[in-house]
Amino acid sequence: MEPLLDVQSQPDDRRLDIDQVGVKGIRYPIVVKDRSRGTQRTVASINMYVNLPHHFKGTHMSRFLEVLAEHDEAISVDSLPDLLQKVQERLTAEEAHIELEFPYFLRKSAPVSGAAALMDYRVRFVGTLQKENYRMILEVMVPVTTLCPCSKEISERGAHNQRSHVTVRVRFNRFVWIEEIIERVEANASCQLYPVLKRPDEKYVTEMAYDNPRFVEDMVRSVAADLENDPRISWFSVAAENFESIHNHSAYAFIQGGPENESP
Repeated sequence: MEPLLDVQSQPDDRRLDIDQVGVKGIRYPIVVKDRSRGTQRTVASINMYVNLPHHFKGTHMSRFLEVLAEHDEAISVDSLPDLLQKVQERLTAEEAHIELEFPYFLRKSAPVSGAAALMDYRVRFVGTLQKENYRMILEVMVPVTTLCPCSKEISERGAHNQRSHVTVRVRFNRFVWIEEIIERVEANASCQLYPVLKRPDEKYVTEMAYDNPRFVEDMVRSVAADLENDPRISWFSVAAENFESIHNHSAYAFIQGGPENESP
């Protein structure tokens, strides 16, 4: 077969390096570690990039998919360094990046009736390999309920509450379960969310939230205090957004810390 022209490898005369070039929005089945069941099968939206030196016109997009196809049954925290190293080698790059976002499911039982169903949480793995230096961030978004302390204090009847999204990002030096991040956030909320609630459960969660008021500031500080005490975590950030029930805007707070105490 007559060889075809490799246009991507031709030179470019603009002398501009590209920081990231690659493919986005790949939907792919993956297997991730599950604390109670060993593994969990889910579907990820995957982005993969490399850096491109100024002397190359383009990169070879198909090679990203070829590397991914070799790991379709083994993508986990442990497999990301090997995957990125292969991306580096196949595309002759110094830097390789991968982002995986997927729903992670936990079976949760209602607090009184015990009615059980699956609840999903949004999880992301973000991995970067720069030459031989590997860095990875685990991100988990946890929906919870928060009840306003000010509203409770000044109102004669009731207090307004809202659903909140708390997003935790961590770098760690020893393995951290996704479930551990979820549990820490839910423990610091006014009340956690459940997929199924019967009337006795609704009474329970309403009263639980009322007894545990939280500002958005309280959420990020409490979760951050827990993460600071975990020797496995070298850097973290916590962001909380309250989708206010009495305002046409959200309340937001952000904090980061840890021994490294620097942005990724």
